[in-house]
Amino acid sequence: MGTEQKVAVVTGASQGIGAALVKAYRDRHYRVIAISRSIQPSDDEAVLAISGDIANRKTAERAIIEGVTRFGRIDTLINNAGIFIAKPFTEYTQADYEAYLGTNVAGFFHMTQLAIAEMEKLGSGHIVQISTSLVDNPVAGVPSVLASLTKGGLNSATRSLAIEYATRGIRVNAIALGNIKTPMHPAETHAQLAAMHPNGRMGQISDIVDAILYLESANFVTGEILHVDGGQSAGH
Repeated sequence: MGTEQKVAVVTGASQGIGAALVKAYRDRHYRVIAISRSIQPSDDEAVLAISGDIANRKTAERAIIEGVTRFGRIDTLINNAGIFIAKPFTEYTQADYEAYLGTNVAGFFHMTQLAIAEMEKLGSGHIVQISTSLVDNPVAGVPSVLASLTKGGLNSATRSLAIEYATRGIRVNAIALGNIKTPMHPAETHAQLAAMHPNGRMGQISDIVDAILYLESANFVTGEILHVDGGQSAGH
């Protein structure tokens, strides 16, 4: 298989936003490395499915090594995998804390470090983190300290990496989400979640895909935290 065609890596790729991103990048003729704990092998020879937990560095190593072996390059990384557990701060358990750090922080670290090493060989690349508007705009009734702790760290890391790698052709951005209609949110919660946005609706998966594809082609944009949240970040 030739190495001219671009390659995107998507974590949390088995459902929701991740699965939609796999399709969107394939529609743009990228080859895709799709990673998830529950992902199934793909019939598409241009999609390499990697089953594993990104909190474990060996999963990231396998994804990048097998991806480069098969496709020859890494152009884009979408750090989509993440967890959100809404609990009062004093009710979080040690297991909750470790799960947050494992997926939201360690997973980002392992995947991004290994992907950047490959991007440097090309002299170009693009990385996007999935964050949340709750980092900058906490909402009464939605306890989110561990989300803010971990996703807030990703926002800061996004800006830092953008500056560190700006002269090496690698752009780094983040998308800060509002409430999006994904399998994470049961249908009975949708009306309440929609009311949290000034525009009165939940976001669609397509809204997030469109934003990421915009960043993919926005060659002069780096270090940006793009809020896709129905106006939530602007106030209420």
